[in-house]
Amino acid sequence: MARSQPAEHDARGQVPSGTVTFLFTDIEGSTKLLERLRAKYAELLADHREILRSAFVQWKGHEVDTQGDSFFVTFSRAADAIACAIAAQRAFASHEWPEGVAVRVRMALHTGEPMISEAKYVGMDVHVAARIASAGHGGQVLLSQSTQSLVHGDLPPGATLRDLGSHDLKDIRFPWRIFQLDIAGLPNDFPPLRTFASAPQTRPHNLPARSTALVGRER
Repeated sequence: MARSQPAEHDARGQVPSGTVTFLFTDIEGSTKLLERLRAKYAELLADHREILRSAFVQWKGHEVDTQGDSFFVTFSRAADAIACAIAAQRAFASHEWPEGVAVRVRMALHTGEPMISEAKYVGMDVHVAARIASAGHGGQVLLSQSTQSLVHGDLPPGATLRDLGSHDLKDIRFPWRIFQLDIAGLPNDFPPLRTFASAPQTRPHNLPARSTALVGRER
């Protein structure tokens, strides 16, 4: 297969529709970074946003929402979303952060066919993507099986996929098979996923699931 190139720009500026790939990102340990850096945290956050938005522009990602250090972005092609995640993770790893701190951003990609209402995405696919993101660790890039099936034969050089098995996600009815994107030259060994099945306490209870930064805030 031909190697992926950035998608053509949508001159109408419309959000991607039909089959789209979601990318959720956030900084792990952002509160501790804020406590350590104090006023310099604003500099870190600005650099973090610049790195991500540069990758979004390069690979034609549509920024749907951002809150604090979290981003929700969509792509018309799964291959572009993968290329964007790799470019951003490499940029984070090579960037000189204030006081030499390490900034570790977790990412998750999921491909589906969401509904669009008032230029916003709605539906279970959005929640699945957010739950996969909340299961990851800083520096880790996770994929759902729907995204993996689209990109496994056309990964960029230096990228491979690791099958992490099926996992139960909070508030999601069925288990989801999750894959990890391994990027050459970057850390690829992480603790077990923070999924319902791998949590220390898995007994049934009637407590509501914790909301993600961008999904489930209505309550």
